[in-house]
Amino acid sequence: MLNENHALIFDFPEYKQDIVHLNHKDEEFKELSKKYHLLDYDIRQLEVAGSPTDDEHMHQLKVDRANLKDVLFQKLKAHHD
Repeated sequence: MLNENHALIFDFPEYKQDIVHLNHKDEEFKELSKKYHLLDYDIRQLEVAGSPTDDEHMHQLKVDRANLKDVLFQKLKAHHD
């Protein structure tokens, strides 16, 4: 779906408290989270503008976002357990 917000808090609502805690207490998580959200924002802006980039570039941005999300999710799971 185009222009869908993939913010961590929307995709992982069950980890909301963990996300808030780690953003305040874990610098690595905070930096990765910031990078993830900026990348997600950039992708959504490209989608709204009709993807003024080539398909390969858009695909790579989405792969990068998915990889970052996976790293962040693993950190959330480790913190939650």
